[in-house]
Amino acid sequence: MHGSIHWNELNTHDVEKAKAYHTKTFGWTFETVPMEEGAYHVAWLDGEMVAGVFDLSLIPEMADMTAHWLTYLAVDDVEATVQKTKDQGGQVYRAPWDVPGVGRIAILAEPSGAGFGVMKPEPG
Repeated sequence: MHGSIHWNELNTHDVEKAKAYHTKTFGWTFETVPMEEGAYHVAWLDGEMVAGVFDLSLIPEMADMTAHWLTYLAVDDVEATVQKTKDQGGQVYRAPWDVPGVGRIAILAEPSGAGFGVMKPEPG
């Protein structure tokens, strides 16, 4: 549904340390999924996907960022949302791109400076 929270992702420079913490603290298990940029780590709890863990060093423009959680909002049209964000004084941190089997994504900041992702999920 347009505007709803769709996914949460931990972006970090130490994936193994993050996975160990979340396993011991919350009981998460992880599945590593290959991506074009490198590995992505899907967190599972009681048979349901709950989050992802991404290595910031895989994307050059993100390599200097501090570790952070990133919330993705579902949208009907990524390009239209990017344009609305620009029109209202927000920023585009990463232009739209496609993730096969996942959807179309962009990383933005709203006018107050808070970063977030938008995603048009693929059906299913």
